[in-house]
Amino acid sequence: MKGYRVGILGATGTVGQRFVQLLEGHPQFEITALAASDRSAGKPYAEACAWKLPGELPESVANIVVTPIEPPLDCDIVFSSLPSSVARETEEAFARAGYPVISNSSSYRMDEDIPLLIPEINADHLALIERQREKRGFTKGFIVTNPNCAVVSFAPPLAALHRKFGVEACVVTTMQAISGAGYPGVASLDITDNVFPYIAGEEPKVETESQKILGRMNDGSVEHADFAVSAQCFRVNVVDGHMVSVRVDLKESATLEDVVAAMREFPTLDLHSSPKQFIAVSEEPTRPQTRLDRDAGNGMTITVGRVFPDTVFDYRFVSLSHNTVRGAAGGAVLNAELLIAKGLI
Repeated sequence: MKGYRVGILGATGTVGQRFVQLLEGHPQFEITALAASDRSAGKPYAEACAWKLPGELPESVANIVVTPIEPPLDCDIVFSSLPSSVARETEEAFARAGYPVISNSSSYRMDEDIPLLIPEINADHLALIERQREKRGFTKGFIVTNPNCAVVSFAPPLAALHRKFGVEACVVTTMQAISGAGYPGVASLDITDNVFPYIAGEEPKVETESQKILGRMNDGSVEHADFAVSAQCFRVNVVDGHMVSVRVDLKESATLEDVVAAMREFPTLDLHSSPKQFIAVSEEPTRPQTRLDRDAGNGMTITVGRVFPDTVFDYRFVSLSHNTVRGAAGGAVLNAELLIAKGLI
Protein backbone atom coordinates (compact mmCIF):
# COMPACT_ATOMS: atom_id res chain seq x y z
CA MET A 1 0.00 0.00 0.00
CA LYS A 2 1.44 3.35 -1.05
CA GLY A 3 2.18 5.82 1.72
CA TYR A 4 1.37 9.53 1.62
CA ARG A 5 2.90 12.37 3.62
CA VAL A 6 0.28 14.58 5.20
CA GLY A 7 0.24 18.03 6.71
CA ILE A 8 -2.32 19.45 9.12
CA LEU A 9 -3.36 23.12 9.08
CA GLY A 10 -4.58 24.33 12.45
CA ALA A 11 -2.78 21.42 14.08
CA THR A 12 -2.93 22.67 17.68
CA GLY A 13 -6.73 23.18 17.80
CA THR A 14 -9.41 20.71 18.86
CA VAL A 15 -9.98 19.18 15.42
CA GLY A 16 -6.28 19.42 14.56
CA GLN A 17 -5.50 17.30 17.62
CA ARG A 18 -8.16 14.80 16.57
CA PHE A 19 -6.46 14.54 13.16
CA VAL A 20 -3.17 13.79 14.92
CA GLN A 21 -4.80 11.14 17.08
CA LEU A 22 -6.65 9.41 14.23
CA LEU A 23 -3.66 9.41 11.87
CA GLU A 24 -1.34 7.74 14.40
CA GLY A 25 -0.51 4.33 12.93
CA HIS A 26 -2.63 4.85 9.80
CA PRO A 27 -1.43 2.46 7.06
CA GLN A 28 -1.61 5.06 4.28
CA PHE A 29 -0.72 8.35 5.96
CA GLU A 30 2.30 9.68 7.82
CA ILE A 31 2.23 13.12 9.42
CA THR A 32 5.26 15.07 8.18
CA ALA A 33 4.10 18.67 8.63
CA LEU A 34 2.12 20.55 11.27
CA ALA A 35 1.12 24.18 10.74
CA ALA A 36 -0.48 26.61 13.14
CA SER A 37 -0.64 30.29 14.06
CA ASP A 38 2.37 32.53 14.52
CA ARG A 39 2.36 32.03 18.29
CA SER A 40 2.95 28.28 17.75
CA ALA A 41 5.22 28.39 14.69
CA GLY A 42 8.85 27.53 15.37
CA LYS A 43 8.10 25.37 18.42
CA PRO A 44 8.07 21.56 18.65
CA TYR A 45 4.49 20.33 18.52
CA ALA A 46 4.65 18.98 22.08
CA GLU A 47 5.51 22.47 23.29
CA ALA A 48 3.11 24.36 21.03
CA CYS A 49 0.09 22.13 21.65
CA ALA A 50 -1.89 21.98 24.90
CA TRP A 51 -3.10 18.40 24.37
CA LYS A 52 -6.78 18.05 25.34
CA LEU A 53 -7.71 14.56 24.13
CA PRO A 54 -7.68 11.37 26.23
CA GLY A 55 -4.32 9.60 26.21
CA GLU A 56 -0.88 10.98 25.56
CA LEU A 57 0.20 13.13 22.64
CA PRO A 58 1.69 10.67 20.07
CA GLU A 59 5.49 10.51 20.27
CA SER A 60 5.72 10.39 16.47
CA VAL A 61 4.70 14.05 16.21
CA ALA A 62 6.06 15.45 19.47
CA ASN A 63 9.27 16.81 17.94
CA ILE A 64 7.88 18.03 14.61
CA VAL A 65 8.49 21.76 14.47
CA VAL A 66 5.29 23.70 13.82
CA THR A 67 5.45 25.84 10.69
CA PRO A 68 3.47 28.90 9.56
CA ILE A 69 0.19 28.25 7.75
CA GLU A 70 1.38 28.88 4.22
CA PRO A 71 2.79 26.87 1.31
CA PRO A 72 5.12 25.19 0.70
CA LEU A 73 4.64 22.41 3.22
CA ASP A 74 6.59 19.16 3.42
CA CYS A 75 3.70 16.85 2.50
CA ASP A 76 1.61 15.36 -0.31
CA ILE A 77 -1.87 15.99 1.16
CA VAL A 78 -3.18 18.80 3.35
CA PHE A 79 -5.87 18.38 6.00
CA SER A 80 -7.34 21.68 7.11
CA SER A 81 -9.01 22.43 10.43
CA LEU A 82 -8.65 26.18 10.11
CA PRO A 83 -11.26 28.63 11.41
CA SER A 84 -13.44 30.01 8.63
CA SER A 85 -12.00 33.49 9.14
CA VAL A 86 -8.69 32.41 7.57
CA ALA A 87 -9.56 29.16 5.81
CA ARG A 88 -10.83 30.48 2.50
CA GLU A 89 -7.71 32.37 1.46
CA THR A 90 -5.29 29.84 2.94
CA GLU A 91 -6.90 26.72 1.50
CA GLU A 92 -7.03 28.26 -1.96
CA ALA A 93 -3.34 29.14 -1.68
CA PHE A 94 -2.48 25.50 -0.95
CA ALA A 95 -4.74 24.18 -3.73
CA ARG A 96 -3.21 26.66 -6.16
CA ALA A 97 0.26 25.47 -5.07
CA GLY A 98 -0.69 21.92 -6.12
CA TYR A 99 -1.86 20.33 -2.88
CA PRO A 100 -5.03 18.27 -2.48
CA VAL A 101 -6.80 20.08 0.37
CA ILE A 102 -9.29 18.08 2.43
CA SER A 103 -11.05 20.66 4.57
CA ASN A 104 -13.16 20.60 7.70
CA SER A 105 -13.84 24.34 7.40
CA SER A 106 -17.18 25.79 6.30
CA SER A 107 -15.61 28.31 3.92
CA TYR A 108 -16.04 26.41 0.63
CA ARG A 109 -18.85 23.95 1.44
CA MET A 110 -21.57 25.65 -0.58
CA ASP A 111 -19.43 26.74 -3.55
CA GLU A 112 -20.96 25.09 -6.60
CA ASP A 113 -17.69 23.57 -7.81
CA ILE A 114 -16.55 22.16 -4.44
CA PRO A 115 -17.53 18.61 -3.40
CA LEU A 116 -19.32 18.54 -0.02
CA LEU A 117 -18.68 14.93 0.75
CA ILE A 118 -19.96 12.06 2.85
CA PRO A 119 -18.26 9.21 0.94
CA GLU A 120 -20.98 6.61 1.44
CA ILE A 121 -23.64 9.00 0.11
CA ASN A 122 -22.29 11.16 -2.71
CA ALA A 123 -18.91 9.94 -3.93
CA ASP A 124 -20.05 10.82 -7.45
CA HIS A 125 -19.80 14.52 -6.51
CA LEU A 126 -16.02 14.16 -6.84
CA ALA A 127 -16.65 14.80 -10.53
CA LEU A 128 -16.75 18.48 -9.51
CA ILE A 129 -12.98 18.47 -9.07
CA GLU A 130 -12.40 18.66 -12.82
CA ARG A 131 -14.77 21.63 -13.10
CA GLN A 132 -13.12 23.24 -10.06
CA ARG A 133 -9.68 23.04 -11.63
CA GLU A 134 -10.92 24.54 -14.88
CA LYS A 135 -12.80 27.36 -13.14
CA ARG A 136 -10.10 28.29 -10.63
CA GLY A 137 -7.01 27.54 -12.68
CA PHE A 138 -5.70 24.86 -10.33
CA THR A 139 -3.30 22.32 -11.83
CA LYS A 140 -2.71 19.37 -9.49
CA GLY A 141 -4.43 20.84 -6.45
CA PHE A 142 -8.08 20.92 -5.44
CA ILE A 143 -10.38 21.40 -2.43
CA VAL A 144 -12.81 18.84 -1.00
CA THR A 145 -14.87 19.59 2.10
CA ASN A 146 -16.76 17.57 4.67
CA PRO A 147 -20.06 18.85 6.07
CA ASN A 148 -21.15 20.62 9.20
CA CYS A 149 -20.85 18.15 12.09
CA ALA A 150 -24.58 18.27 12.85
CA VAL A 151 -25.47 17.48 9.24
CA VAL A 152 -23.32 14.34 9.41
CA SER A 153 -25.55 13.10 12.24
CA PHE A 154 -28.78 12.97 10.22
CA ALA A 155 -27.88 13.13 6.52
CA PRO A 156 -27.03 9.38 6.30
CA PRO A 157 -30.43 8.02 7.47
CA LEU A 158 -32.13 10.78 5.49
CA ALA A 159 -30.16 9.72 2.41
CA ALA A 160 -31.25 6.12 2.93
CA LEU A 161 -34.90 7.19 2.97
CA HIS A 162 -34.52 9.64 0.09
CA ARG A 163 -32.84 7.01 -2.09
CA LYS A 164 -35.52 4.40 -1.38
CA PHE A 165 -38.76 6.38 -1.04
CA GLY A 166 -38.01 10.03 -1.80
CA VAL A 167 -38.18 12.72 0.89
CA GLU A 168 -40.88 15.38 0.73
CA ALA A 169 -39.83 17.47 3.76
CA CYS A 170 -38.11 17.11 7.10
CA VAL A 171 -37.77 18.97 10.38
CA VAL A 172 -34.62 18.51 12.44
CA THR A 173 -33.81 19.56 15.99
CA THR A 174 -30.14 19.25 16.85
CA MET A 175 -28.66 18.75 20.32
CA GLN A 176 -25.01 19.58 19.80
CA ALA A 177 -22.05 18.84 22.06
CA ILE A 178 -19.83 21.48 23.60
CA SER A 179 -16.76 20.30 21.67
CA GLY A 180 -18.48 21.42 18.47
CA ALA A 181 -17.69 24.98 19.54
CA GLY A 182 -13.95 24.26 19.65
CA TYR A 183 -11.74 24.94 22.65
CA PRO A 184 -12.48 26.44 25.17
CA GLY A 185 -15.99 26.16 23.75
CA VAL A 186 -18.93 27.60 25.64
CA ALA A 187 -18.48 29.44 28.93
CA SER A 188 -19.25 27.13 31.86
CA LEU A 189 -21.74 29.58 33.36
CA ASP A 190 -23.71 29.48 30.10
CA ILE A 191 -23.85 25.72 29.61
CA THR A 192 -23.85 24.26 33.13
CA ASP A 193 -27.40 23.31 34.17
CA ASN A 194 -28.59 24.70 30.86
CA VAL A 195 -29.54 24.16 27.22
CA PHE A 196 -28.48 26.96 24.91
CA PRO A 197 -31.06 27.51 22.11
CA TYR A 198 -28.82 29.35 19.67
CA ILE A 199 -25.66 28.52 17.70
CA ALA A 200 -24.63 31.41 15.47
CA GLY A 201 -25.04 30.63 11.76
CA GLU A 202 -25.79 26.96 12.36
CA GLU A 203 -29.37 26.58 11.23
CA PRO A 204 -28.86 27.83 7.65
CA LYS A 205 -25.85 25.51 7.28
CA VAL A 206 -27.85 22.51 8.48
CA GLU A 207 -30.68 23.28 6.08
CA THR A 208 -28.67 23.96 2.93
CA GLU A 209 -25.75 21.55 3.29
CA SER A 210 -28.03 18.53 3.62
CA GLN A 211 -29.78 19.50 0.38
CA LYS A 212 -26.44 19.71 -1.45
CA ILE A 213 -25.17 16.38 -0.12
CA LEU A 214 -28.37 14.58 -1.10
CA GLY A 215 -28.47 16.28 -4.50
CA ARG A 216 -27.54 14.55 -7.74
CA MET A 217 -25.00 15.31 -10.41
CA ASN A 218 -26.59 16.84 -13.50
CA ASP A 219 -24.56 18.11 -16.46
CA GLY A 220 -21.40 18.67 -14.40
CA SER A 221 -23.00 20.36 -11.39
CA VAL A 222 -24.96 19.37 -8.29
CA GLU A 223 -28.71 19.69 -8.50
CA HIS A 224 -29.73 20.15 -4.88
CA ALA A 225 -32.33 17.83 -3.37
CA ASP A 226 -35.79 19.31 -3.89
CA PHE A 227 -37.21 18.80 -0.39
CA ALA A 228 -37.50 21.40 2.36
CA VAL A 229 -35.40 21.14 5.54
CA SER A 230 -36.30 23.13 8.66
CA ALA A 231 -33.74 23.16 11.49
CA GLN A 232 -33.46 24.36 15.06
CA CYS A 233 -30.04 23.96 16.70
CA PHE A 234 -29.31 23.69 20.42
CA ARG A 235 -26.06 23.45 22.41
CA VAL A 236 -26.35 20.90 25.23
CA ASN A 237 -24.18 19.96 28.16
CA VAL A 238 -22.31 16.94 26.78
CA VAL A 239 -18.67 16.94 25.70
CA ASP A 240 -18.86 14.90 22.46
CA GLY A 241 -21.69 13.59 20.31
CA HIS A 242 -24.34 15.40 18.29
CA MET A 243 -27.87 14.04 18.58
CA VAL A 244 -30.63 15.01 16.15
CA SER A 245 -34.38 14.51 16.35
CA VAL A 246 -35.80 14.10 12.83
CA ARG A 247 -39.34 14.13 11.48
CA VAL A 248 -39.75 13.29 7.82
CA ASP A 249 -42.45 13.11 5.15
CA LEU A 250 -41.85 10.59 2.36
CA LYS A 251 -42.91 10.81 -1.28
CA GLU A 252 -43.81 7.11 -1.39
CA SER A 253 -45.59 5.13 1.29
CA ALA A 254 -43.43 2.81 3.37
CA THR A 255 -43.97 0.50 6.31
CA LEU A 256 -41.95 0.86 9.49
CA GLU A 257 -40.10 -2.32 8.54
CA ASP A 258 -39.27 -0.80 5.13
CA VAL A 259 -37.92 2.37 6.75
CA VAL A 260 -35.68 0.49 9.19
CA ALA A 261 -34.43 -1.85 6.46
CA ALA A 262 -33.54 1.07 4.19
CA MET A 263 -31.29 2.49 6.91
CA ARG A 264 -29.70 -0.80 7.98
CA GLU A 265 -29.03 -1.91 4.42
CA PHE A 266 -27.46 1.34 3.27
CA PRO A 267 -24.04 0.26 1.99
CA THR A 268 -20.79 0.98 3.75
CA LEU A 269 -17.38 1.30 2.04
CA ASP A 270 -14.28 -0.85 2.15
CA LEU A 271 -11.83 1.82 3.28
CA HIS A 272 -9.49 1.78 6.27
CA SER A 273 -11.57 4.20 8.35
CA SER A 274 -14.95 2.79 7.30
CA PRO A 275 -16.99 1.23 10.10
CA LYS A 276 -18.37 -2.29 9.65
CA GLN A 277 -21.83 -0.76 9.69
CA PHE A 278 -22.41 2.76 8.39
CA ILE A 279 -25.90 3.18 9.90
CA ALA A 280 -26.76 1.11 12.98
CA VAL A 281 -30.44 1.05 13.96
CA SER A 282 -31.23 0.24 17.59
CA GLU A 283 -34.56 -1.23 18.67
CA GLU A 284 -33.81 -0.49 22.31
CA PRO A 285 -36.33 2.25 23.28
CA THR A 286 -33.80 4.25 25.30
CA ARG A 287 -31.12 4.42 22.57
CA PRO A 288 -29.16 6.06 21.11
CA GLN A 289 -27.60 7.74 24.11
CA THR A 290 -24.73 10.14 23.63
CA ARG A 291 -22.33 8.67 26.18
CA LEU A 292 -23.07 5.05 25.26
CA ASP A 293 -23.24 5.23 21.46
CA ARG A 294 -21.06 8.08 20.16
CA ASP A 295 -17.98 5.83 19.88
CA ALA A 296 -19.70 3.11 17.83
CA GLY A 297 -17.54 1.98 14.93
CA ASN A 298 -14.57 3.87 16.41
CA GLY A 299 -16.69 7.00 16.22
CA MET A 300 -17.52 6.51 12.53
CA THR A 301 -20.93 4.79 12.77
CA ILE A 302 -24.19 6.74 12.67
CA THR A 303 -26.52 5.33 15.34
CA VAL A 304 -30.28 5.65 14.82
CA GLY A 305 -33.09 4.80 17.21
CA ARG A 306 -36.63 5.68 18.24
CA VAL A 307 -37.89 5.01 14.69
CA PHE A 308 -41.67 5.31 14.75
CA PRO A 309 -44.61 6.53 12.69
CA ASP A 310 -45.31 10.19 13.48
CA THR A 311 -48.68 11.84 14.09
CA VAL A 312 -47.87 14.90 11.94
CA PHE A 313 -45.19 13.67 9.53
CA ASP A 314 -44.77 10.14 8.21
CA TYR A 315 -41.93 9.00 10.49
CA ARG A 316 -39.69 10.22 13.28
CA PHE A 317 -36.33 9.02 14.55
CA VAL A 318 -33.29 10.06 16.57
CA SER A 319 -29.81 10.00 15.07
CA LEU A 320 -26.38 10.33 16.72
CA SER A 321 -22.78 10.70 15.59
CA HIS A 322 -19.42 11.60 17.12
CA ASN A 323 -18.98 15.21 16.09
CA THR A 324 -15.16 15.46 16.17
CA VAL A 325 -14.59 12.01 14.64
CA ARG A 326 -17.18 11.21 11.93
CA GLY A 327 -18.32 14.85 11.95
CA ALA A 328 -14.86 16.38 11.59
CA ALA A 329 -11.38 14.83 11.45
CA GLY A 330 -12.46 11.22 10.88
CA GLY A 331 -14.77 12.26 8.06
CA ALA A 332 -11.96 14.18 6.39
CA VAL A 333 -9.58 11.21 6.69
CA LEU A 334 -12.23 8.99 5.10
CA ASN A 335 -12.59 11.55 2.30
CA ALA A 336 -8.85 11.31 1.64
CA GLU A 337 -9.00 7.51 1.60
CA LEU A 338 -11.80 7.70 -0.96
CA LEU A 339 -9.85 10.16 -3.13
CA ILE A 340 -6.91 7.74 -3.17
CA ALA A 341 -9.20 4.79 -3.99
CA LYS A 342 -10.67 6.79 -6.89
CA GLY A 343 -7.21 7.64 -8.24
CA LEU A 344 -7.64 11.37 -7.62
CA ILE A 345 -4.60 11.55 -5.33
